[in-house]
Amino acid sequence: MPDSTHDIRPGQSIELLKALHILTRDGKMNQDSRRKLKQVYHLFQFIEPLLQSVQDERGAVTLVDHGAGKSYLGFILYDLFFKARAEAVPSSSHIYGIETREELVQRSRELARHLGFAQGMSFLNLSVADSIASRELPPTVDVVTALHACDTATDDAIRFALEKKARYVVAVPCCQAEVASVLRKNKARALADPLAEIWRHPLHTREFGSQVTNVLRCLQLEAHGYQVSVTELVGWEHSMKNELIIAQYKNLPRKKPAERLQEMLDRIGLQQLKDRFFAPESIDS
Repeated sequence: MPDSTHDIRPGQSIELLKALHILTRDGKMNQDSRRKLKQVYHLFQFIEPLLQSVQDERGAVTLVDHGAGKSYLGFILYDLFFKARAEAVPSSSHIYGIETREELVQRSRELARHLGFAQGMSFLNLSVADSIASRELPPTVDVVTALHACDTATDDAIRFALEKKARYVVAVPCCQAEVASVLRKNKARALADPLAEIWRHPLHTREFGSQVTNVLRCLQLEAHGYQVSVTELVGWEHSMKNELIIAQYKNLPRKKPAERLQEMLDRIGLQQLKDRFFAPESIDS
């Protein structure tokens, strides 16, 4: 197995990478682990400037990672960004990992204690939806991430971000099945519109459903005053789920994106999803 030290960022804890099974006990890395680390590092390049922006403005950062899984992202963010700042100047910066699988939550808690990260990291056994009302989380947060949170969990993470008035939302969506299911159910009625040919065939229904789901998410965020950018995550070539949505709250005009959101739901027969892809109740501009 080739030497892999050149793949590791300066300051990265080797002990952490071994605990995450990215490195073997003797410090080596296979191709799958190298690809996984490359993915997380690439995502870190997008997130680090957002964290720094919040840090510069208020001196502390609160980040919530939804669908955290084994918390690769949370641990590497803490190790590369939060840890050094906490050691230099104690602050209220914190990472919360939200995960429904209790065994992964317990494992992450144990690892945080082992590495001395527990003061700045918490792991909660909650659904994304339940986390909105949980008293274990602060009333407002700075950054919300959702890395491959499956199907509607990404939408729940966006709802969480809106409720918590998050400054930034970073999402890599996954498994957008709900919209495709509704498209299939309403296909006969929708075919009165020639545009419905785009999703008439089952394969196209799935692909179009995935595409339109992310379009609706972007419009929803814009309807709540966010500036949204969409890009591709380089280094995720082995996965079709490589779309990165980054939203920054800027209190932008809401009326136009809210109208477009409503028009799209009506035009393609997704009216029953208005509670999921929702605009603010009152819009002045």
